[in-house]
Amino acid sequence: MSIRHGLLALLSGGPRYGYQLRVEFEASTGATWPLNIGQVYTTLSRLERDGLVAPEGADEQGRAVYTITEAGREELARWFSTPVAQTDRPRDELAIKVAMAVAGGVDVAEVIHTQRGATMRALQELTRAKRAATGGLAQRLVLDSLIFKAEAEQRWLDHCEAVSKEKNR
Repeated sequence: MSIRHGLLALLSGGPRYGYQLRVEFEASTGATWPLNIGQVYTTLSRLERDGLVAPEGADEQGRAVYTITEAGREELARWFSTPVAQTDRPRDELAIKVAMAVAGGVDVAEVIHTQRGATMRALQELTRAKRAATGGLAQRLVLDSLIFKAEAEQRWLDHCEAVSKEKNR
């Protein structure tokens, strides 16, 4: 996930200080990807270095306020208009684990069973979070995305189990 672009998107709505960006980012994503304040300021420093944001002085309480630059708006527009490719995502650790279990003679059924339990617990937590959500459309869409991914993982685990059983006959 691009924290960099998330902060640019928030700054496109007007100047903000670091803590404010952190709170708004977490509210928009349903606190699914919590940010520590150090990560926010490190990202702001890099965005400033790259000319995508600029300091705009301090607010009445002395907090450093940042604003998006024209180059930042262009980068944000490019990001929104570019689809996310499968190759841009990190490697799938679960697929690698199952493949290594198959290749290494590990009990694949046990690996699948352990993962299925964890995925089911995550799915239940996400469903509860969705019911309790009060953060608006952005939060709901993030939670829906995570729920759909967990459901897809359950289906893939079912497939892995079926194929493994069929192969062992």
